[in-house]
Amino acid sequence: MARLPPGIRFIVSFSRDQWYRAFIFILTFLLYASFHLSRKPISIVKGELHRDCTASYEREVGFHSQSRKAGDTPTHQLPDNGTDCGWAPFDEGNYQQLLGALDYSFLCAYAVGMYLSGIIGERLPIRYYLTFGMVASGAFTALFGVGYFYNIHSFGFYVVTQIVNGLVQTTGWPSVVTCLGNWFGKGRRGLIMGVWNSHTSVGNILGSLIAGYWVSTCWGLSFIVPGAIVAAMGIVCFLFLIEHPKDIACSSSLAMHPKGYENGTHRFRLQKQVLTEERNKPLDPEMQCLLLSDGKRSGHQNHVVILPADGGGGIAAISFVGALKIPGVIEFSLCLLFAKLVSYTFLFWLPLYITNVDHLDVKKAGELSTLFDVGGIFGGILAGVISDRLEKRASTCGLMLLLAAPTLYMFSAISKMGLEATIAMLLLSGALVSGPYALITTAVSADLGTHKSLKGNSHALATVTAIIDGTGSVGAALGPLLAGLLSPWGWNNVFYMLMFADACALVFLLRLIHKELSCPGSATGNQALFKEH
Repeated sequence: MARLPPGIRFIVSFSRDQWYRAFIFILTFLLYASFHLSRKPISIVKGELHRDCTASYEREVGFHSQSRKAGDTPTHQLPDNGTDCGWAPFDEGNYQQLLGALDYSFLCAYAVGMYLSGIIGERLPIRYYLTFGMVASGAFTALFGVGYFYNIHSFGFYVVTQIVNGLVQTTGWPSVVTCLGNWFGKGRRGLIMGVWNSHTSVGNILGSLIAGYWVSTCWGLSFIVPGAIVAAMGIVCFLFLIEHPKDIACSSSLAMHPKGYENGTHRFRLQKQVLTEERNKPLDPEMQCLLLSDGKRSGHQNHVVILPADGGGGIAAISFVGALKIPGVIEFSLCLLFAKLVSYTFLFWLPLYITNVDHLDVKKAGELSTLFDVGGIFGGILAGVISDRLEKRASTCGLMLLLAAPTLYMFSAISKMGLEATIAMLLLSGALVSGPYALITTAVSADLGTHKSLKGNSHALATVTAIIDGTGSVGAALGPLLAGLLSPWGWNNVFYMLMFADACALVFLLRLIHKELSCPGSATGNQALFKEH
């Protein structure tokens, strides 16, 4: 018999379950990267909506002279709005407040919608829910760019578009995190989700490059093209997303008995038998932390509710208030509020800051801002690796937050010294700012949402994820708004605000850090986090 080719040997070396998990990992990565791809254009286009008249005139004269030499058709001409170098109503002196209001309208709607999204999403099939959100998000992202081609100068048009887009984008995060949580267990979760969460930075980078390609010539396409990409990925989601391993008879990380998925209609009955048998087994350290201080089992758990299921069985569902009672949810949610405030201020205002400080054109500033996201990729992975090794999620976040505050101060001072200094600080700041944000929204959310007191209930994961990210989105809405209000009085004031927010994020983690470091007789600090209050 002939020896199998190397490629075939590689394929058969992995099990069917492993291939499906890899497929879901890559698919959910691409799906959420496309969401972030569609959020980035507004930060790139800001510099074009309000341009410096003298510099813009010199650039356009050079561009049109080259176009005439090449025999190209002239580009779309901006309408006469009084300055000939901006887009009304953003060409006036209050443009920073107006641009800040655009950010706030999107992020405020996103924050409000996120709390509802988790509750709605746990009651609907993830594939349908996520597909609807992606197609709708693509439509409203493109609608913003349509304003360019139809010469729409109504501020209300752009605000309403941002609000609706913010609402429909809330379908994304609870859906993809729940799906990934269904397929992957807790083993090396920090590393797996740290790598997976780089979709945020990858999406931001691609969004910056795509938007920057057209920003100086036809900024409407900076929105329409990303919108089309998101909508197309929504179709891919509908065709290929598999919500749970049981849907294709794969072994589940949440099931203790793989044959439970091979027996069709008796699937859930076998799982219940396994859980019953395991009650007689010694509890692992994490489950012991669910016991009362005197070692007895809690007689009741108010945050778990049993709802009737279609097949006559039962599905554990969790209420909003019940999810808040899970130890650590409130602290991590408030920490994320301030951590996301810092991250999203950079997301929406960094290109404009680079334009003002380093005196670069809009396209180059957008390309340079991607370095912050490159640093974020390494920061998210590093946070996941460290937290897996130490098994201390809160302490890992606290350390990076502690280092981020002085780094932000250095960024405000050193970035004014030249392009090389800006590049170095972008990479370092991106790693330290994005690390805690990435860890909390992925591994920590999945840890809390699959807490053993919930008995593997994936529906709870959607609600917990929505609460944590929804609270963080409140900070994401406040950050860009405050940046728009403070930047007219100097960019230093913006950085002082970011440093204060970073310190607040650290304060909310102090109790959890103390429990991790002082848990008696435990090698794993994470166990301390899950003790009852």
